Amino acid sequence: MIIKSATFVSSNNRVDKLPAPALPEYAFIGRSNVGKSSLINALTGNRHLAKTSQTPGKTQLINHFLINEEWYIVDLPGYGFAKVSKSSRAAWEKFIRRYLLLRENLQCVFVLIDSRHEPQKIDLDFCYWLGEQRVPFMLVFTKADKQSQAQSDANIGKFRKALLQWFEETPPHFLTSAESRLGCAELLTAIDEINAKFQPIDNTDRR
Repeated sequence: MIIKSATFVSSNNRVDKLPAPALPEYAFIGRSNVGKSSLINALTGNRHLAKTSQTPGKTQLINHFLINEEWYIVDLPGYGFAKVSKSSRAAWEKFIRRYLLLRENLQCVFVLIDSRHEPQKIDLDFCYWLGEQRVPFMLVFTKADKQSQAQSDANIGKFRKALLQWFEETPPHFLTSAESRLGCAELLTAIDEINAKFQPIDNTDRR
């Protein structure tokens, strides 16, 4: 897939105010220091599209980006480590879960994991929750350029092994780098394949 256009559409924290669910969309989420915005910018070839920051928790709303006028990337608030109040964090979690459970055109959640670390409970718990709710997801391991391939492979293997305690098989995974764009082509190919099977939602019979 070639990204010809990537446009910011909206920021919101209410599911009922999001863009009409007429196009397929893909949510990106992970711990708040995982490099999510940088990866989105690398995928789209636009380093200014998603706002990046050295401060964890920069993304606080559901951000929609229209890609090639055909599908959406959705940048979700990161979980964990953000320096916010407990009440704010609870509010974020509530609207994120509502989005993940109610958004009709959501095709897949890409869960971003820092490849430099061994399995973290917060990441595993989120994957378990997605599985329990039957929300389709794939794993995207980030920051591959920060260490050796062998170390990345070792941590990925440990994470997949941890998931097998709850899942019969692990979901597809990608090893990526926002710096070198490693894995970006493979990730876009996966999205392209899902897009080809997307059936627009028919609202004609709804009241």
